[in-house]
Amino acid sequence: MSSVPVIHLEQADIFQEKNLVLHQVNLSLNKGEFAYLIGKTGSGKSSLLKTLYGELKLELGKGHVAGFDLLKLKRRQVPKLRRRLGIIFQDFQLLTDRNAKDNLLFVLKATGWTNKMEMFKRVGEVLQIVGLETKDYKMPHQLSGGEQQRLVIARALLNKPEIILADEPTGNLDPEISNDITNLLQTIAVEEGTAVLMATHEHRLLDKYPARVIKVEQNKVTDDLSFATHSE
Repeated sequence: MSSVPVIHLEQADIFQEKNLVLHQVNLSLNKGEFAYLIGKTGSGKSSLLKTLYGELKLELGKGHVAGFDLLKLKRRQVPKLRRRLGIIFQDFQLLTDRNAKDNLLFVLKATGWTNKMEMFKRVGEVLQIVGLETKDYKMPHQLSGGEQQRLVIARALLNKPEIILADEPTGNLDPEISNDITNLLQTIAVEEGTAVLMATHEHRLLDKYPARVIKVEQNKVTDDLSFATHSE
């Protein structure tokens, strides 16, 4: 794994409205690295992720994500930043009126792809990465919860992002499927060289699939590299 930070925050203060949510955050994530983001509800995990994908403006400190300076980031630059990121939410946000393949083609069109042959090729590649190559004509309601989340991961991979930000991606899934999704995201980090930051409440995953742990509590962000059992 090369030590190229694709996320780097230094003495960063993160605000929600006028409220200071996180104080003096120091955080780096390298290319191809997988890390968990843990913390109680309301601790600031989502605010941290929103700052990384440009939803919240960084007001103080330093911040670089996928080559963008967050302090200087203009609103019109946010879509360009997000094209370098794959963002995965707990609720799948799939288009229910079109099949798996057309969900993915829609995103490629929306992000500026025009060559149909290249678009079909890329859709095939990402479906294969997530193990859905035989489900491309299924409608979202015909897919299980785990398959829908795999499709969401495929969607996040379309533009070959440098970073995947996953906000509670296993929150609506049963434990066995959560295991599969976590394993898939760790595999993507290794095989695709994509940095993955995964927010989760499921602390059993940290024991089953050990990785770096970034903890949010009491307005602070700390790296916890012990991989010990974590409690809420």
